[in-house]
Amino acid sequence: MEAKIISSNEESFTIQTTVLYKDNMLKAEEHLQECLNEVGSLSSIELLEYFDTDGSPITIGETNLTTKGKLEKEYQTPYGAIVVDRHVYQSSKGGKTYIPLEENSKVIGTATPKFAKMISSKYSCDAAPGVQRDLSDNHGRTVALSFIKNLTDLVGTIALAKEESWSYTLPDFTKPVTSISVGLDGTCLNMMESGWRETMCGTIAFFDSVGNRMHTIYTAAAPEYGKEIFLNKFGTEVSRVINLYPKIPIIGLADGAHSNWTFLKKYCDILTVDFWHASEYLAKAAKAMYPKKKQQNEKYKWLDDVCHNLKHKMGSASRILKQITEFEEHQQMIKSNREELKTVITYFTNQKERMSYYKNVDKNYAIGSGVTEAACKVIVKNRMCKGAARWKDLGASVVLTLRSIHTTKFRWEQFWSKYSQYGYSCYIAH
Repeated sequence: MEAKIISSNEESFTIQTTVLYKDNMLKAEEHLQECLNEVGSLSSIELLEYFDTDGSPITIGETNLTTKGKLEKEYQTPYGAIVVDRHVYQSSKGGKTYIPLEENSKVIGTATPKFAKMISSKYSCDAAPGVQRDLSDNHGRTVALSFIKNLTDLVGTIALAKEESWSYTLPDFTKPVTSISVGLDGTCLNMMESGWRETMCGTIAFFDSVGNRMHTIYTAAAPEYGKEIFLNKFGTEVSRVINLYPKIPIIGLADGAHSNWTFLKKYCDILTVDFWHASEYLAKAAKAMYPKKKQQNEKYKWLDDVCHNLKHKMGSASRILKQITEFEEHQQMIKSNREELKTVITYFTNQKERMSYYKNVDKNYAIGSGVTEAACKVIVKNRMCKGAARWKDLGASVVLTLRSIHTTKFRWEQFWSKYSQYGYSCYIAH
């Protein structure tokens, strides 16, 4: 079943192969995949050679380079490992070598762009052993675990390096954007050297006039003291959106953490503490105020009433705070219930200015940070907290960056389109 090129010209080439009949369809398909991988490997050799020079001297910047001749090198493709003879250039003074084929074809490490895209996509969703098994079972490709990890690190490093300079376009919305919510939250990640640490996620969500979410941008960063990298990265994303939609109200959504509000107030027109967090505090208050079994109906009625009022009526936060405060001051109760009420009182005292939910509801603006909390699960937990996984700083940064790009609709293709256009010269010189 050896594939061979039977004709070629300046614009195209034609490959011939032979596919055998088998006694069942599964065997036939597996054989077909082997044939297609062979065709793909042979085609990849031809395509890579197309991006090489003819051996003539070249100039890079102010440096004149001449070929040392063609030297063999193995490259990894989606279809198999291939060996290509390509020109290797160097100046008359020696020093680094330069390989035009790799620059022109945008090879990453030893992988073709398509294979790098495939593996980094899979690795952003699964650990290296899972990626290795998937490549073997479904693509007929056998690759080392170290290759999967090292290649993804290269792709992730490119993504990290280009975050500020490569901006991404938003989708063509079918309805006008009438509000935008910005949220950030933290979740725990097990780090190799420092144990469980907080890693940050941020979301920018676009809503139509009836409150339907049309698109979400995801951002995440590895644990760090002070959160400077994350805040700079997320701030850049938010600023780009504000520049695109300067007249659209920006709603900042978060839980009660002070550092979140310090960031959000720089960018947002309206600051709103997550309604469901507020509701949870009211549930704690209800439990403390009506602890007895015979008070259950009274407890649930009170909770329903205050949650409804908080969501729909002006000034409810202050009235609820006053009610709970007076109850704590004048009613007898056990120490644990009193302490619980004091916690609720503190929370409402600190957050009541961010509880004007009725205004948001009236205009179909978001009042909950569920999008951001879901991001913590989707971006971080689902991929990075499986089993006894522990992460180094670079590995965590790479995966979180790739997952953010991959999860944000349309960005993955945009990233690879930009890479195909601009490349990344760090990986060209050898």
